[in-house]
Amino acid sequence: MPENRPRSREKNITGQGSGVFRRGEGLGTGPVGSGSSPTGQTQGSTQRSTSYTGATRRGGGRGMLFILIVLAVLFFGGRGIFGGSELPQSDSTDQSSSFEQLLPASTAVPTSKPVTGPQLIGGGSTWSGGGSSTWSSSANTSSLDTAVAGTARDKFTQIVGGGADQVTVMVYMCGSDLESRSGMASRDLAEMGKAKLSDRMELFVCTGGTKQWRTSSIRTDINQIFQIQDGYLINTGKTAGNKSMTSPDTLLSFINYCTENHPANRYILILWDHGGGSISGYGYDERFSGGAMSLAALSSVLKNCGVKFDFIGFDACLMATAENALMLSEYADYLIASEETEPGIGWDYTNWLTTFAKNTSTPTLSIGKQIVDDFTAACARQCPGQPTTLSVVDLAELGQTLPAEMRSFSESLKDMITGGDYQSVSVARGNTKEFASSTRIDQIDFIDFAQRVGTEEGRDLAKVLRSAVKYNRCSSSVTNAYGLSVYFPQKKLSTVDKAVQTYDAIGIDRAYTECIRAYASLETSAQISSGGSGNSPYSSLLGNYSGGYSSSGSDMVDISALLNAFMGGDMSGLLGFDSANFYGGRSLEDNEADAAYLAANRFDPAQLFWQKNAEGEQVISMGEEQWRLVQDVALNLFYDDGEGYIDLGLDNSFDFDDNGNLLPDTDGTWISLNGQPVAYYYMNTAENEDGSYAIMGYVPALLNGQRVKLILIFSSEFPQGYVAGAQPNYSADETDTVSRGLIELQDGDVLDFLCDYYSYDGAYQDSYLLGQAMTVSGDIAVSDTYLGGPVRILYRFTDIYQQNYWSEALELN
Repeated sequence: MPENRPRSREKNITGQGSGVFRRGEGLGTGPVGSGSSPTGQTQGSTQRSTSYTGATRRGGGRGMLFILIVLAVLFFGGRGIFGGSELPQSDSTDQSSSFEQLLPASTAVPTSKPVTGPQLIGGGSTWSGGGSSTWSSSANTSSLDTAVAGTARDKFTQIVGGGADQVTVMVYMCGSDLESRSGMASRDLAEMGKAKLSDRMELFVCTGGTKQWRTSSIRTDINQIFQIQDGYLINTGKTAGNKSMTSPDTLLSFINYCTENHPANRYILILWDHGGGSISGYGYDERFSGGAMSLAALSSVLKNCGVKFDFIGFDACLMATAENALMLSEYADYLIASEETEPGIGWDYTNWLTTFAKNTSTPTLSIGKQIVDDFTAACARQCPGQPTTLSVVDLAELGQTLPAEMRSFSESLKDMITGGDYQSVSVARGNTKEFASSTRIDQIDFIDFAQRVGTEEGRDLAKVLRSAVKYNRCSSSVTNAYGLSVYFPQKKLSTVDKAVQTYDAIGIDRAYTECIRAYASLETSAQISSGGSGNSPYSSLLGNYSGGYSSSGSDMVDISALLNAFMGGDMSGLLGFDSANFYGGRSLEDNEADAAYLAANRFDPAQLFWQKNAEGEQVISMGEEQWRLVQDVALNLFYDDGEGYIDLGLDNSFDFDDNGNLLPDTDGTWISLNGQPVAYYYMNTAENEDGSYAIMGYVPALLNGQRVKLILIFSSEFPQGYVAGAQPNYSADETDTVSRGLIELQDGDVLDFLCDYYSYDGAYQDSYLLGQAMTVSGDIAVSDTYLGGPVRILYRFTDIYQQNYWSEALELN
């Protein structure tokens, strides 16, 4: 069989399911699925419906320890780290209320029951047609690289040595829903309070951004500045105002207070909260609207504060990006951050602060290594089902070595895109390790991408990136994550506008901007030229399959006309972005070139009909030229309940005959949890060079009344799958950052599954509860069960331009 075929999920059929039925009234939430609706809604457009109604939950490893803490506070009168606004006098302090007695070192964070699975989300690459499905060099290592490139600038921070250095640590703690929902910020304050500090290290925390603090002495209505010392949270009497914690003014006032009142020769800044990567930036303030703090806004703060930092750390998701690192290289010597979403427990603060305080002349790389080691070890113990990455980047080196290589790589990549080899770039992009893939933020590992492109410029770029990443650790199944990601648009082109603005503001080389513009332009051109034919399965579902256009060059003039109309702004509003950011500086000749390329490299949906092979089996037969234009395939299944269709989602379930023709999955089974059929939406497949893989998808649900996605993982080690946890949903006007960690399911949790419902004419009706409510008790079994009713199946083909096309429908009884 030809190589250019996707991997199918292995089924585990366990018999008859509990039935497929919707219950209750429509929820009025809009589609909960992944974007197969006729309205074009996507999985990123869902919104959170209600808040938690049950007991306080632990997210990503944060336990119910706070109940014990609150009781202790009541008993001890609110002393210790949860005490008043000033340090108590030694002769009147009740030592029984000290931090050590309140939270002894032996106290462990309660963990939920283990899930039955590898406890690790795989790395690797997403399958894509037209090229090798895997690439890997050496595995990620945890060896510390202390070498420094000869072209690196001198470090801003000059370490005195002999333990004589003065250190001021600033933790900017925007509590957000991480604190109000699960008390994660208070837990990290407790870890800081357990650290043994010295008179040569001072630790300050700025608090705000949440609707409810679990630490009693912290106010919600104002941003406060505290010092942590000897296990106590000391109110400095100073505030950082009453603005959003994502406002540059708030962060600047905190830094200015610390540096003006507590000068040091080593300054550390840690930003704590959610993160959204290169384009969205840092932070989510629950109390104020206004979005995240962009990299441009952060750059303005660091420029105006006039301070150079030893290291800047992000205890937040997705902030180990090349763009962030290049911006920060003007203000700090090192960056410590994660490429992937962070598990909710965040950094483990006690040990590294104690070590640093014991010898304030400890090299920064040694401190960085301990931060990474403590974090990854804690995540492995407390939330083993979640991906974990953390890296230490030498900004003094990166700022000098990366720009030239990134420019050369960008120019060569643009030449490929505009010179008739877009497909190779698309295949490399589709196969590259992607982070927070369910959110479509288009953040990918930069080294992995550069290597997959396969050019000399890509290899040179990967070399300087590897050299600048001095230490990098991942959970054991996260591969092809080498320490720095980059934004490269593919799944959500509307963010290119924002990317161009951000890059201009922070000084990213224009060559990279032009590269991503060119890529997004051609992908957009392909979507425009399709006339939107790939947005809905409903024509095929209703038996009106009409095939598609011819892939010959005869329609090239029509494509050119469409592109010229788009470039003139006549159509850009329909796609949700400004055409100038895609087509700035392009000519009509460029459009003609795009039109010629698209005419020669167009996926032809006319081939997506069923026919009999030599064995009499129903197959979809396409030539290899068409398969190389396919990036993904998924089964779309609809259940007929007698009044309309229940959309049960997308699954990568299929087979191929000996000639590489697609065989349909016709056994009438679907994914079920504890025997309950659920709507399931396949997201991606990650494969490694050794043949190992991980398949990820989600089930829309309500968890104790809160809208979530249950994340399901199927892997080579555990092909039957497991539930890794629940990912909260945020509405677009709530935050554009990504939730930190997965919520682990606890016994007693109540799950209500959700589904989308359509009339027989294909019109979306509403979303409903699906099946019976489930109370969690022990492990949730993932299997495939018979639906026992009439269904229609279609296959969704995604081409290299991210356009979707559906096959002719098959009806199963």
